[in-house]
Amino acid sequence: MTRAILLAASIARLWVMVLGSSFWVDEMGTVFVVEQGAGHPSFAAAPQVPQSIYYELPRLAHWLFGSSEIAWRLPSLAAMGAALWLIARLAERLIHPEAGWFAIFACLSLRGFNYQAADARPYGLGTLLASGALYFLVRWLDSARWRDALLFVLCGALLWRVHLLFWPVYVVFAGYTLARLASGETKVGWARSGLVFALLAAVLAPALPGALALGREAGAHVVAALPSARDLADSLKLGLIAVSGVGAWLLARVLRWRADAAPLARGSLVLIVGWWLCQPLGLFLFSWLAGESVFVTRYLWLSLAGGALAATAAASRFLPGRYWKSAAAAMGIGVLLWNGQWKQLWPPHDHSDWRSAARTVRQLAAASGTPVICPSPFVEAKPPVWSPGYRLPGFLYAHLYVYPVSGQIYLFPFESSPPAEQYAAQLAAGVLPASGRFLIYGGAGQAGYWRDWFAKRPETAGWRISRPGPFGDVDVFVFER
Repeated sequence: MTRAILLAASIARLWVMVLGSSFWVDEMGTVFVVEQGAGHPSFAAAPQVPQSIYYELPRLAHWLFGSSEIAWRLPSLAAMGAALWLIARLAERLIHPEAGWFAIFACLSLRGFNYQAADARPYGLGTLLASGALYFLVRWLDSARWRDALLFVLCGALLWRVHLLFWPVYVVFAGYTLARLASGETKVGWARSGLVFALLAAVLAPALPGALALGREAGAHVVAALPSARDLADSLKLGLIAVSGVGAWLLARVLRWRADAAPLARGSLVLIVGWWLCQPLGLFLFSWLAGESVFVTRYLWLSLAGGALAATAAASRFLPGRYWKSAAAAMGIGVLLWNGQWKQLWPPHDHSDWRSAARTVRQLAAASGTPVICPSPFVEAKPPVWSPGYRLPGFLYAHLYVYPVSGQIYLFPFESSPPAEQYAAQLAAGVLPASGRFLIYGGAGQAGYWRDWFAKRPETAGWRISRPGPFGDVDVFVFER
């Protein structure tokens, strides 16, 4: 009962209470995809964005519940709840029959895991399908039932269609199966395994051209520098594994516990370690080999459940079976204390408060033709895709579609370029001095750059610059004569 109460409190605080907060940039992209359709011409700049099957879920939620931050995020909430159940079952099968609750709270201790549950993006569905594929793969290799094999193929077939950068987990599927076959820990033979994986490859084949095209165009969508060894280490959540393993070891030494768990089977070890490492290591190596970084935090979240299982496995080496319930309860209390954001009654889902920033812009530019300079928050917004005459509504300015603003809008690209500076100089020489007042509204990096650029212009010398907010990593700057 204690664990169930802690789980309910954790989900309420970490998942449910953040549902109504402002969208971040990519979530506004989700709204644009669903409401404008995948065929909207502005997706020519980012053709990979609307390809995910994930959008069918928010489309259904939008039809059922209307348009609100909560409605758009409900599919991810449901997906992550189901994923938690599957991860707990895997922990019980692979590590210890009493380890399920500990694995649940280990997952909830990871902020990236919780983030997916309140995010109107494909990552929660990806975690569910990866968990489902591994769960049914384990069941199939245990029982040799064709139903489990087909469910494994179904989850695996859908997973790559959620996001093309989820490919590293397929190595885990193959590695775990080979480990079970080689050790004789399965009723399934080589021939049947080959048939099932051939079926999986056949249903994945239609998605291959899109993946290859994305690889060739990766440079146009890069949002991160090439990762360092420290970036890789930080992504592995070694702290959780160390706290779980070392904490259990210290308790065992002090209280003289004797662990009663059997050593992990080879297949179980391969699955847990593989799931934990597949995304970070796979995308790290790919980034360096390709010379273009895809090592982005949200693309690594698929492996967080594997990290939680690794932490659970580390604790199992020292934790007697009769203490799993107490250890899980202690972990649940720690989750609430550590991740609860207790300084705020309604914690935000993300540090980007576009909704409040847009409301402020509407107030400041109301009932006037106040110029509002709006740099795009999307890296694809660059010449020749971007131009001052970019047509709205467009994906590259999805934030203006979801949270509209007042004033006379002037569209700027994601980063500076000679055409952008030429356009800015034209505005500084004419429209802006004539207005006597203008705003810059956008992501902190982009808005900050153009604030500094305009502040150095002779046309705005002596103008007062104010900064309403705060809005997290979104900025509004007001220039007034």
